[in-house]
Amino acid sequence: METTNNSQEGQMTKEIEQYTSKLPSDAYLGAAIAAMGVSLALKCCGKKHLALFIGQWAAPFLLFGVYNKIVKTQGHDQYDQA
Repeated sequence: METTNNSQEGQMTKEIEQYTSKLPSDAYLGAAIAAMGVSLALKCCGKKHLALFIGQWAAPFLLFGVYNKIVKTQGHDQYDQA
């Protein structure tokens, strides 16, 4: 699939992607699994509300990982490095 670079990324977006691209995608997966594990442990300890709060972090971590992967393969990085 070929994409065209018709729009410019914002400076803030480029800076965020510069930092997040340094992390491997596995780090986001690990963070999601860790959030689920901590949530389970808190649930077992009877801290229901904190367990729900921490457990909800798994989905954003996974989304960050997907976004990171997309940026690395299809994002502006390929145009900026050329």
